Amino acid sequence: MSSPPNILYIHSHDTGRFVQPYGFQVPTPNLQMLADQGVLFREAFCAAPTCSGSRASLLTGLYCHNNGMLGLAHRGWQLHDYGQHWVHALRRAGYRSTLIGEQHISVDPGVIGYDEVVDVDSNHAENIAPETIERLREAPPGEPWFMSVGFFETHRDFSAPTSVRDTLYSLPPGNLPDVTATRRDVASFKASARSLDQGVGAVLHALHDFGLVENTLVICTTDHGIAFPNSKATLFDRGIGVMMIVRGPGGFSGGKVVDAPVSHLDVYPTLCDLAGVAHPEWLQGSSLLPLVHGETERLHEAIFAETTFHAAYQPHRAVRTERWKYVRRFDDYAHPVLANCDDSASKDLWVAAGWGERTVPEEQLYDLVLDPGEGQNLAEDPSCAEPLAELRARLDAWMRETEDPLLQGPVEPPPGAALNEQWQVSADDPVRIVAAPSV
Repeated sequence: MSSPPNILYIHSHDTGRFVQPYGFQVPTPNLQMLADQGVLFREAFCAAPTCSGSRASLLTGLYCHNNGMLGLAHRGWQLHDYGQHWVHALRRAGYRSTLIGEQHISVDPGVIGYDEVVDVDSNHAENIAPETIERLREAPPGEPWFMSVGFFETHRDFSAPTSVRDTLYSLPPGNLPDVTATRRDVASFKASARSLDQGVGAVLHALHDFGLVENTLVICTTDHGIAFPNSKATLFDRGIGVMMIVRGPGGFSGGKVVDAPVSHLDVYPTLCDLAGVAHPEWLQGSSLLPLVHGETERLHEAIFAETTFHAAYQPHRAVRTERWKYVRRFDDYAHPVLANCDDSASKDLWVAAGWGERTVPEEQLYDLVLDPGEGQNLAEDPSCAEPLAELRARLDAWMRETEDPLLQGPVEPPPGAALNEQWQVSADDPVRIVAAPSV
């Protein structure tokens, strides 16, 4: 590359991989076009299946328990050091940075370090896309820029279903019953996904209109899985699996599909390589370039993910290899934390059926080849003692290497944090405000 590429980071809320390029019946033609022209990562994972934690890990290249975002920014958590955000590394290479729309890592976006924060009426596509197009139109030629374009879609509350056919025939996620309530819920998700896709399409077409395609790296991803039961805020693949499509300079072209597991943590070092910036010493991921260039078949032997706080406390850690998934619970609450699941008709169905009384084992082990839906816990199966011991040791070693505070006992929330109790049903139930320690 003769000059550093422009970088357009497009991100959505709660989309998982539930879009057309991943084979689902959710028409998103603009995302499909991006995949057809770029590189689609079939096995991309976030580092934490929560809105703030996932984004914080992507943008700092650090796991949540290392960057400080162990909970939600609007509920009292923040980064240890906003100087670790990748806008500061890119600035050293001459990039001008612009924030448009959703960011979810600070109550005050001004502390992050963007050169420009665009004031918008809402973070919905109908507002975000036009503002982005104007900034693309005004981009000075010859000066590299970075734009973060955050869409609220597909976060709940979803749009109203726009298709009678969708309402009647939509197939719910495989872990949910196929009934009228769940089909309508999925139809509403599809309506929100259409809005997202239209916003993405408008931005992508503006790149064409302004002659910016050839030297612009487009990174399109989401924070975590869809806002349905046992997806978002869980360490199942339905929670940590994300869409990730990259198009542009550096080999991200040709409609390639990469099956090797990758992490959101790998994006930061990739941007450093493309921008010609030295990797900050704290980065915990690996550049995607050797994988995309065919220099290696895989970057990681294992992927790690975590939850600590969402609406309520939920200290779980997981390690995933291509064959096995191991999840460990680090507290005494042995039931689903219902407040961490967004309210919906699908959730109501599960709650009425007794979901809240189910037991969450301390250890879970899944065979991702024979049981990709993660429905049969093999942790107590004697025939799986060897993979259980191996992954248990892998997780422990990772926690020690990264100095996970859970090794020292329960993690305390920061003063002023707003928390639901683990036994509450909804995030809308009354919250507890954490008091400052007495002097």
